[in-house]
Amino acid sequence: AVKKALGSPVIIADRFHFCRYIFWALDRVRRRVQKDFHDYDRKKCKRMKHVFNKKFEELTERQHWYLERYLNLSSELRDAYKLKEAFRLWFEEAKQAGSKEGLSVKRGLHNFYKLVDESGMKEFTKAIQTLKNWETEIINSFTFGFTNGPIEGLNNQTKVIKRNAFGFKRYDRLRMRVLLHHQLKGKTIQVG
Repeated sequence: AVKKALGSPVIIADRFHFCRYIFWALDRVRRRVQKDFHDYDRKKCKRMKHVFNKKFEELTERQHWYLERYLNLSSELRDAYKLKEAFRLWFEEAKQAGSKEGLSVKRGLHNFYKLVDESGMKEFTKAIQTLKNWETEIINSFTFGFTNGPIEGLNNQTKVIKRNAFGFKRYDRLRMRVLLHHQLKGKTIQVG
């Protein structure tokens, strides 16, 4: 519909939206394999699931310990984690390459597809199918560098203000509250 209405626009995928498919795949593997863990480890692994999503370099010593513990309990979980890290490495390199090396970004993505195919994990296979369907738009996100992340952040903050207010009776007061929040965010002054 967009292509028909606008001619031939350049469509750019939002990076957050396509990256989350890989993190969801890792989480599905974690949930599947942790069912075989001892009861204590299953519950603790669920509570510590954030260590699987965090960058390896940014983990604390305690988080490293938990990560290694659960990766040692399941080789399949270790392989899934390696795939997530391979995707993250490609993503960081693609951000650095940007518009200068679009072909290398595409090659790196195809190398990631091969790693997933070799692993045979159905969760990741399903995730890369989505990436393949949107490959042009994903490559465009690195080529052009546009993102709607800041706008989505503002929309989210506005929804939180609305939700915390338990309903404004007058629209002008909601509008003023939202404008006040977004204009004074990050400034160290006190209002009222």
